[in-house]
Amino acid sequence: MRAKTVRVNDRMQKGYSYTLSEPVGKNFDPRFQPDLTPKQMLALGVFGGVYMRDCRKEFPKDWFAKAKFQTKGVYEQDPTINFFKVKASQSLSEWKRKGWIYKDDPRGWFQWYCRYYMGRRGEDDERQIKRWVAIRRHIAQIVKNCRKGDFSCHSKQRQAVLHWAYDSRTL
Repeated sequence: MRAKTVRVNDRMQKGYSYTLSEPVGKNFDPRFQPDLTPKQMLALGVFGGVYMRDCRKEFPKDWFAKAKFQTKGVYEQDPTINFFKVKASQSLSEWKRKGWIYKDDPRGWFQWYCRYYMGRRGEDDERQIKRWVAIRRHIAQIVKNCRKGDFSCHSKQRQAVLHWAYDSRTL
């Protein structure tokens, strides 16, 4: 694969660029095996519909064809857009306060995942993959406490793991 440079100019990043060095959706770290693609996540309903609305030029158009987005407010999440109809994420300001935001991905983990999925590899991959692996503890709680397919059981945890590309509909 020939490397490709992506240039980003959106609301949160101006003049940022990165290189795609792997084929789309391929050659992931063996520890990182997400159940869902970014396109699938956006279509299911994640982050209250406020995430990635101004990034359409950076990613494939088909990712956004069925994406569920908030239309009422600029920054306010709408939990009814989420697949499990609950709010299950903290604000960007809280993510920053906790030190979870890396300079190259100011929108957080999902932005990192979208770019990783597209083929970017970088210095933050190890940290983000470790964070993804750590979310499995929530899956264990859902499996232990809920009947398979009972979406009303631990719905907030189910939505949270969906935000991390785990398909909690199958638990």
